[in-house]
Amino acid sequence: MKVVLLAGGLGTRLMEETEARPKPMVEIGGKPILWHIMKIYETYGYNDFVICLGYKAQIIKEYFLNYYLYNSDVTIELAKNKVDVHFSNSESFKVTLVDTGLHTNTAGRIKRIQKYVGNHTFMLTYGDGVADVNIDELVSFHKKHGRLATLTSVQTPGRFGNIEISEEGKVSHFVEKPQGDGMWVNGGFFVLEPGIFNYLKEDMDNIQWEKKPLIEIANDGQLAAYKHKGFWKPMDALRDRIELEELWSGGNAKWKIW
Repeated sequence: MKVVLLAGGLGTRLMEETEARPKPMVEIGGKPILWHIMKIYETYGYNDFVICLGYKAQIIKEYFLNYYLYNSDVTIELAKNKVDVHFSNSESFKVTLVDTGLHTNTAGRIKRIQKYVGNHTFMLTYGDGVADVNIDELVSFHKKHGRLATLTSVQTPGRFGNIEISEEGKVSHFVEKPQGDGMWVNGGFFVLEPGIFNYLKEDMDNIQWEKKPLIEIANDGQLAAYKHKGFWKPMDALRDRIELEELWSGGNAKWKIW
């Protein structure tokens, strides 16, 4: 089963990092967050990736074109233009890099990789979020319900503490940043049937995957949600990158399941 990664956005909320490189190439522990996401899938035996490129596509292309050398011991004889590779610690990734347009929105990017996934079930996720999702359980859940699409739903920490206050001003209950406030949100990590492309027939370049196609799929009763109660963290802003880096350097990176 192929894994499609959305890696073409501008990453404007992380401009401190993305002015020189696409957001999926922002590093955590010396490796792009894109690599971390791919390692999650590889752990469960999924190593055939289709990456949707856009903003600064050449940086991601160059990274994978030179990946083997980056992860090897080499001897270079400049006079002979000769390179000897002595040792490689490279992953077994198969990567298809697809330029899906600089300003194309997510629905359009998915539409443009249709020929690479063919008439087969495939997975899809965003290029800026990590989790300890059990991919085997996710795929099994998708196969059992028989619908066109499964998304992974997560509960995010509340931004502020919850306080219950009596009319006299007495605090009867306090919870610091409760998990999710009871709400489940879209965490990516989709499993999709090729039938979803029937919802991507028109010009999709300006359409967001979540705003129109996914809503229509849900309205037709073809969307299911796999509840993930473990770790999940998107990298939306600089504070998120700093938090992920601290988790990694402190040995607390829960998404590191390999």
